[in-house]
Amino acid sequence: MPEEKSTTWGRVLRRPSSPRRIGIMGGTFDPIHHGHLVAGSEVAHLFNLDEVIFVPAGHPWQKQRKGARVTPAEHRYLMTVIATAENPQFRVSRIEIDREGPTYTIDTLRQMRRQYGPDVELFFITGADALGAILSWHNADELFELAHFVGCNRPGHQLADPGLPEGKVSLVEIPALAISSTECRERVRKGEPIWYLVPDGIVRYINKTGLYLDDQEAG
Repeated sequence: MPEEKSTTWGRVLRRPSSPRRIGIMGGTFDPIHHGHLVAGSEVAHLFNLDEVIFVPAGHPWQKQRKGARVTPAEHRYLMTVIATAENPQFRVSRIEIDREGPTYTIDTLRQMRRQYGPDVELFFITGADALGAILSWHNADELFELAHFVGCNRPGHQLADPGLPEGKVSLVEIPALAISSTECRERVRKGEPIWYLVPDGIVRYINKTGLYLDDQEAG
């Protein structure tokens, strides 16, 4: 019998013989932290995903438009590779880093759909706070035809339904999302430890490269 699991906006039906399911987790990952990794793992379990592809943003236009400085893409890509290396269900894609111009989710989902074909189910994993702004994204109407959207939320944090298409969006609670990349960067700048907020390999990478020690406002 299929196993049914609840999320805030709808139910997740896990069928043993369902088509291949792939999670796509987009983000700046500046730096990637345990909250991102727990979110990927939890969503993979809830939605019975075959794999989760982490996609570091190449040129996040929304952050850059606000004047935020973003760490160079190669650093963010390497940190994501280090953080996900030990989980066989995780892998990292350069799809947005290697693409020229601003990073638009619609372009990534179109390319993923062409790559994997029409029979694979795609699940785009993002922060729940981003769901409220999703209708302002580039070619928003087409997004929901290409993938099911999963918003990751902190336990006990209430999020109003932003009026997104019914059956196209799910909201799940992720305990470790109390961690933020902004907090990690600020702690590094202040000389405070980030052990156990990010994977050990990320601590070593940041120490080796000197990332976040200047007064930049990364996104």
